[in-house]
Parts: sequence; structure tokens; C-alpha cells
Amino acid sequence: MKLLNAQSENFQAELEALLAFETAQDPKIDQIVADICADVQQRGDAAVIEYTNRFDGTCAHTLADLTLSQDDLKNAFERLPENVQTALQTAARRVESYHRRQKMESWHYLDEDGTLLGQKITPLDRVGIYVPGGKAAYPSSVIMNAMPAHVAGVGEIIMVVPTPKGERNDIVLAAAYVAGVTKVFTVGGAQAVAALAYGTQGIPQVDKITGPGNAFVAAAKRRVFGVVGIDMVAGPSEILVIADGTTPAEWVAMDLFSQAEHDEIAQAILIATSQNYLDEVKAAMDTLIEAMPRRAIIEASLGNRGAFILAENLDRACEIANYIAPEHLELSVEHPQQWAEKIRHAGAIFMGKYTSESLGDYCAGPNHVLPTSRTARFSSPLGTYDFQKRTSLIQVSADGAQKLGKTASTLAHGEMLTAHARAAEFRLKD
Repeated sequence: MKLLNAQSENFQAELEALLAFETAQDPKIDQIVADICADVQQRGDAAVIEYTNRFDGTCAHTLADLTLSQDDLKNAFERLPENVQTALQTAARRVESYHRRQKMESWHYLDEDGTLLGQKITPLDRVGIYVPGGKAAYPSSVIMNAMPAHVAGVGEIIMVVPTPKGERNDIVLAAAYVAGVTKVFTVGGAQAVAALAYGTQGIPQVDKITGPGNAFVAAAKRRVFGVVGIDMVAGPSEILVIADGTTPAEWVAMDLFSQAEHDEIAQAILIATSQNYLDEVKAAMDTLIEAMPRRAIIEASLGNRGAFILAENLDRACEIANYIAPEHLELSVEHPQQWAEKIRHAGAIFMGKYTSESLGDYCAGPNHVLPTSRTARFSSPLGTYDFQKRTSLIQVSADGAQKLGKTASTLAHGEMLTAHARAAEFRLKD
């Protein structure tokens, strides 16, 4: 891992180089995705089936072969060991409880002229959630995407998940059962995103698509945005740990591994106020890496984009953290709430040495779909509010029309929009 010193005159340039990540779309991927989306839009189910058979090695003949019912989800849940069932239910219950507190409610008030002004909150009618398949199973992704939609009151939650070689993952399907998913299609890739966005003969069009995926899924989400809403186009996973030396070095080392093991371009950074502590964490990492099944990925990630940063004090560490605006920020320090007050930009803040980032990934309650690549400067975690819409309410009284009409008329004439002005003037008494 690279070592940066915050007091070095080259520090800012070194930090910018560390954080740099090429987000430009690969034109080859973009063209493939464009062709798939156009084909699905034109041929519907036939194209979805064809691409699924080609890319996932399945042999579906009709969409029914790629469709799962509520009974299928329930049966998957019942096949799981009791401890896994309990873990899914516990995680879903905690995520639901947290997201209920995010639910927006309608409101209105009357101004001095008797004009009613307000905001009406309504859930989306139908959403699609994309869940990665293949080598890894992500039941937590199901819960984190479906549960806030369920809490928001979304009428239908459609899940798409690839099943390479037709292999269905019971824990993923069980998570869909627990989280209130309405229907599941065992379809993945750009064809799944296109089907959700445009609708096919058998897959209904949704209003919004959420959930992570590979480069083809990300490109498809970019392409269909505007036809439907999307949550975000996520970059590589990130963790930034600020440590004052009071947390066992082994704990911090494993927290850095927890994000580095995602893939070779994930980013793990430790900021500490003591070189001795950085050395302790480095030694712990050298020991712990031996037992990591994903050792090669972790080492590649840490070598490519990982770093130790030596800061003169915690105030400076927080200043650096605000610039980085990380997806996950651990404040592994004494009095973490005090230092959390200094943080303005982070997807999620994990406070205190007992709060490992992995607890947030699975069961703490807040959503694990978080802004990456410094976008926490202007965006927020996925939440219940992402599945609700705000509609303005305006009911002008007769008295209100006299005052507002004159103001609107003056401004409309200033913009040379005569019809706008006359519409307001017609309602004036004099």
C-alpha cells in the first residue's frame, strides 16, 4: 500500500492521483448495450429469451421458463437452514424499521389569503430491482433494494437476477420472499435492464430501476435513464478508516480487507495520527492475509488503490475525509460522535471501534446502497424517499387570486408571455 504524509507539500497531488478513477464508458460495451436495448425494445420477450440463453447458458423456450412465483420464493426460504432463515428475517426487520422512519408524509397549510399550499406524497407504482448473480450471492442487496420500496408502498416490486447455467440461489430467492418482492424473472445483463425499462409482452415496464451490476448493467442503466428513473451508476466499493490508535490493529486491518475483497479496483484507505500505529496495522495485514480466501483480489486492490495516510491530528484527518467523500467512513476513535460532527461528506459513517462496516452491509438498518467516487458530496444513500414522489398542491382562494394575479401578471409581461399574464388577469375583480 502507498504511504502518504498529509504534511508533505506534494500531498494534495498524491491524494488526487490516488482517488482518480476512469469513469468514461467503454465505447465497445456501450455499442453492445445499445444494440441489446434496441433489440429488446423491438422484439420483447423473444430477444430477452435469446440473450439469456446465450449469455447465461440456459435453454428457456418461453418467458414462463424464466419466471418464478411467490410459491417458488417461499419454497426457497423453507429449504434454508433455520439459522439462515433467522438471519434474513432479522436483517429485513432491522432494515424495515430504519426505513419506516424515512417515509415522507403529505402536508399542507393555508396562507393569510386562504390559499392552500402543500405537498402530496405518493409511492411509485412499480419498480425493478437488479440483483447480481453468478459466482457470488447477494441476499443483502435484495433486502436493501426491495425493503425501502416495500416500506414506501410501491405496488409491485419486480426482481431480475441472472442464473448462470440455470442455477438458482436459494438464499437470494429467500431474501426476495422476506423483503416483499412481487415477482422474479431469472434474467440478467443489459437485456434485463432493457426489459424493465421498456416492458415486454411478459415483463411489465417499471418506473424506476435500482441495484448494482457489472459494466454492461451500468451502461444499460445509463442508456435507459429518462425512460425510467435509476438509483445511481455506482463505482468501485470504498472504505476510509480514521483511527486514533485505540482500536486493535487487527480489527482495522480486517475492516480494510472487507472492502478490498470486493474486486481489484475497490479502494481501502487508512488515515492515522501515528506512524507506529500504521506500522502495527501493516503488520496485522501481513499476518491476516494468509487466511483470506480472496487473497489475490485483496492484494491487487490494496496494491492498486489502497493507501496509508499519516495526518498530524484528527482535525486534519476529518478535513481529508471530507475531500475524499468516501462511500464508507469508519471513525475508529474515542468520542466518535464528536468527530462525526466535523464530517460533511460520506455515504455512511460508522462510529466507534465496535462498528465494523460489514454490520452496515448486512443488518444494522441503514441502506448499503451508497454514493461512490466522491459523489457523496452531492448525493445520498438509497432510501424510502427514492421510491416516493412529491407533487405540489396549490388551491388559490378568490382573495389570493387578487394579490397573486397582479404579481404573476407583472412578471409574465416582463417575460413577454401575454397569455400567461391574461390567464391571471381574467381572475382579477377589477
